[in-house]
Amino acid sequence: MVAAGDAEQNSVAERLGIRPDMVVQEIGWDEDVDEDVRSAIEELVEGELLDEDADEVVDVVLLWWREDDGDLGDALLDARVPIDENGVIWVLTPKTGQPGHVEPSDIAEAVPAAGLSQTSNASIGPQWSGTRLVPRSKSRR
Repeated sequence: MVAAGDAEQNSVAERLGIRPDMVVQEIGWDEDVDEDVRSAIEELVEGELLDEDADEVVDVVLLWWREDDGDLGDALLDARVPIDENGVIWVLTPKTGQPGHVEPSDIAEAVPAAGLSQTSNASIGPQWSGTRLVPRSKSRR
């Protein structure tokens, strides 16, 4: 029997576009991350999230990012390295009013310099929001 909470957790992973066959890397883990979101993703991919030191090609990077974490542009450039050409980076930031909140304009400013495009936003838990980024199309020059 699936509990209502389990269904909600799976839908969070699915809203992030994560499928069972994907390789997911996590960057910026700290004690404040949403463990329910992490668990839902690990359950869906049937394995653990790769840490930031992994050197495998990945389908999705989860970048937990807070206001005081440094230069987001540099972090996005680093996060691009391991992703597949069709890969996605989710920048996960604390929601408005939460410690470490990042203004959406800060994300929007960092995205183009990293060669990325912002495609959507999602609420991923009570305290975190996600911004979906993809590599800019090579056909647009």
